[in-house]
Amino acid sequence: MLTIADAVDHACQHHPSKEALSCRDTRISYADFHIRCLRWAGAMQALGLRPGDRIAVLAMNCHRYVEAFCALPAAGFVIVPLNYRLAAPELASILLDSGSRILITDRDPGHLAQMVERVVRWPDELDNLLATADPDVVRFPVQRDDLAALFYTGGTTGTPKGVMLSHDNIVCNSFHKTISVGLRSDDVFLAAPAMFHVAGIAPLLSLMTLGARTVVTASFEPNICLDLIQEESVTIMMPVPTMLAALVSAQARQPRDVSSVRLLGHAASPISTELLRQAVRAFPDVDLAEFYGATETTSIVTCQHHEEVLVDSDLIRSCGSSVAGVSVRILDADGADVAAGSIGEVVVQSRAVMIGYWQNPEATAHAIRNGWYHTGDLAYLDGSGNLFLVDRAKDMIVTGGENVYSIEVENVLASHPDVIEVAVFGIPHERWGEAVHATIVSASTDPALPALLMAHCRSHIAGFKVPKSIEIRTESLPTSGPGKVLKRSLRDAFWKNHNGNIG
Repeated sequence: MLTIADAVDHACQHHPSKEALSCRDTRISYADFHIRCLRWAGAMQALGLRPGDRIAVLAMNCHRYVEAFCALPAAGFVIVPLNYRLAAPELASILLDSGSRILITDRDPGHLAQMVERVVRWPDELDNLLATADPDVVRFPVQRDDLAALFYTGGTTGTPKGVMLSHDNIVCNSFHKTISVGLRSDDVFLAAPAMFHVAGIAPLLSLMTLGARTVVTASFEPNICLDLIQEESVTIMMPVPTMLAALVSAQARQPRDVSSVRLLGHAASPISTELLRQAVRAFPDVDLAEFYGATETTSIVTCQHHEEVLVDSDLIRSCGSSVAGVSVRILDADGADVAAGSIGEVVVQSRAVMIGYWQNPEATAHAIRNGWYHTGDLAYLDGSGNLFLVDRAKDMIVTGGENVYSIEVENVLASHPDVIEVAVFGIPHERWGEAVHATIVSASTDPALPALLMAHCRSHIAGFKVPKSIEIRTESLPTSGPGKVLKRSLRDAFWKNHNGNIG
């Protein structure tokens, strides 16, 4: 299987009568899914699109989104998923940068309509186009190295860059995921994370190849998700930690039958051991697994299974070892491998690593060197190949000449039972250059909580790593589409008037 078109055809050939998708009251078999994908090809050709043309999608999760992700690349086009949380100017910039000819959306596009040749609204306009499209049209041929998708990333660090993922990238990632997660033909996957992010869409090709079933919900809402788990006998879900916390809380308030769930995977941000313990109580006998990856790696790089038995082990701080088909190294500033236990930059090599950044050869050359993708993450490997992240290179704090890795401090704070979410970053300090600061989300109203948390940190880490200031919030921290905390937006308030520099 070399392309997404091969995967779509394979699914129809080998399990045509099985249910592929359900979304609200809509249920679609693999045979019908195949026909609908062919109609997508006919509809886009009828609109005058040519091979390689970019088609943007701005919409909530829906069975049509799954179809678009499969049908458009299979037909020789390039899908550009848009983050609906972005502001209109940001979306306009992406449409302009990608050169998207068509915008398919479930909402009024407003001024975005001026950025493309045509807007297609769903459900009505799109469904009418598909109903009248020729399912016997010959799809434009695709090769494994052809561009399939442009996912824009970079919301945590600045201007988004278009990550170019080929058919080969996406297909290879599906095999990596199938092996590492142990996906089965009888699995039922709950697609709740937003499909504009690669982690929200990447599992779908694996499931399709196996003949598994996907249950789509428009967006994440914990009670709706728990209801669907019970009603549809969901076996797998991949919530980010904030989603998992909401599921645990909702399940505690109103228990459902969640005995069908065998795997809950999480990624994107640190998770507290207390939340893991709560998750074990809410979802008994489930495999809690942590994943590490990036849009540039088409999602999965490492996996740590069975965290439920590791909560009291040092391994709970690890995001696991590299999955089959992926190689991981740790390099120093000179590009040399470091010894086990030494901190350096994580570099990754696999056939799932992106082609490069769209129309940005300089960024591509910086990111991919000698065949290895440089993640910008700082970590170490233990003697058994387990990866321990310590920070993003750009998030490392230098205070009084000492390096402080924010993730290390976050892990300590997250171990306190009153901490729900945490972000640690550097803020300006006249004497030390930077001071360690923490922003905490907590339900506690105890005014002594900051002092208690500082004391908790002092009992676990060196004094220079202990936050010098702690802000307590009751509302969730700002996050990007994939669920990563936007530290930049938190830092900006401290750095914007500091000598005109942004930290």
